[in-house]
Amino acid sequence: MGIATVRWIGEKKFIGIDSTNHSVVLSTPDDGVGMKPSELLLVALAACTAVDVVEILSKKRIGLSGLEIQASGEQDADPPWTFRKIHLKYILKGKGLTEKSVEQAIQLSEEKYCSVSATVRGTAEITWNYEILSEDA
Repeated sequence: MGIATVRWIGEKKFIGIDSTNHSVVLSTPDDGVGMKPSELLLVALAACTAVDVVEILSKKRIGLSGLEIQASGEQDADPPWTFRKIHLKYILKGKGLTEKSVEQAIQLSEEKYCSVSATVRGTAEITWNYEILSEDA
């Protein structure tokens, strides 16, 4: 079971603490101290699939030396500003990376393993693309 605590620390600032006692600072854009809660959803989605992709490629013995995932979302114009479209751009670097291995890893994550993706998919359309950088880049 997932457990998280959010603690108000004054003004419009909060600390989010997960079940392993790791934390993240959250705030409104006005405060400028922490992450916006809605964008933390994008971070959670990108981080969830990142863990999967790294693990899947590692099990295939593919030498991944870099991974960045850029997440962007389109929200409704009116409250509650629901995300309707989320796009993930995977940027990978490593020896032995092929289009086939990258596509398989991303598809497995998005369709089978990522709990955040599975949860969000019912409300937002999730799309993705990827770029494989040369090892020299």
